Amino acid sequence: MPGGATVTRTGRLLEVLAVATRLGLTSFGGPIAHLGYFREEYVVRRRWVDERTYGDLVALCQFLPGPASSQLGIAIGIRRAGLLGGVAAWLGFTLPSAVALVAFAHGVGAAAAAGAGWLHGLKVVAVAVVAQAVWGMARALAPDRERMTIAVAAALLVLAWPTAGGQILVIAAAGLAGWRLFSGAEGAPTTDRAAPVSRPVGVAALALFFALLVAAPVVRQAVASPALAVFDSFYRAGSLVFGGGHVVLPLLQREVVPPGWVTDEQFVAGYGAAQAVPGPLFTFAAYLGAVMGPEPNGAAGAAIALGAIFLPAFLLVIGTLPFWDRLRGRGAFQGALKGINAAVVGILLAALYQPVWTSAIAGPADFGLALGGFALLVFWRLPPWLVVAFSAAGGAALAALR
Repeated sequence: MPGGATVTRTGRLLEVLAVATRLGLTSFGGPIAHLGYFREEYVVRRRWVDERTYGDLVALCQFLPGPASSQLGIAIGIRRAGLLGGVAAWLGFTLPSAVALVAFAHGVGAAAAAGAGWLHGLKVVAVAVVAQAVWGMARALAPDRERMTIAVAAALLVLAWPTAGGQILVIAAAGLAGWRLFSGAEGAPTTDRAAPVSRPVGVAALALFFALLVAAPVVRQAVASPALAVFDSFYRAGSLVFGGGHVVLPLLQREVVPPGWVTDEQFVAGYGAAQAVPGPLFTFAAYLGAVMGPEPNGAAGAAIALGAIFLPAFLLVIGTLPFWDRLRGRGAFQGALKGINAAVVGILLAALYQPVWTSAIAGPADFGLALGGFALLVFWRLPPWLVVAFSAAGGAALAALR
């Protein structure tokens, strides 16, 4: 019945929003750690996508500019509940940290964000989360010696060449290796259905992405609109950054500090606060929009900056999903994807060391806390939010003992 179908769609939307909001409240540790949280929730616990589809989507989002973890969440939301499901996934994952950073911009909780032991505990739990992701994805995506060799080589190359461009070339090289090694692979269907996005919708989304990228700077010069200037700066930052996460910071600094919108001191303070909140680092844009000297600022500035920096992610995901589904069903392309997925495991392995391990583990006590978190996640199978709370409490206790 039509009414029942409507209830089903509405129920799925609310379900996507609820799950994404919980992830947005508990996903500490940055974009690499988010992959671990997402895999546990969407693949292992809820089975919204299978392991192979998840690896394929991770590979796609690694290729696209923008916030990879947010794009992954949007893609899974679209698969689960259509285009509005992508919006629901983004809202749930993004708004908790955006609201927290806007509050920080107005001076709320500034003292609590500096140097707290529980904050260090949140860094330590990222080690456990990323280690769990490497553990699970390696068994699924690098189960033989050929793919494990690709994973190890990718890890070594990314550690030796730690740039966004180096990562893209490593993924491309792994795809070529996979195509040569697994060229006879059959494009067997996954247990997941295709994304509900048609080719015309995908083409329209890609056309709009490029149109805004070209037209916004031109219109900005012709029309003296502060709101349009903010939109153009943040849209361009979201469109041109490869690697996501921390890579966007220098781009944003060049957009907001030289024009005098934000001081260096404000920029650095906001960056520090962004490390203390869960969710995507791109919500740093909400802080910048709120703290700007000229209007628009406050809630309006935060909304414009946040929407502009994430809009490219939406358009690129919607634009590429229908073609990605068709490509990944072909045998030759599946061979390349096997190599790419193995490289993703290697990239995760490299990230487990740098920056996750090196920024969190300062001694035996930190290692013990991370090991405990890993055991709770992998062997006791506790929910990630509970392990996050455990690690935060452990970090506070360790700080009190020092």
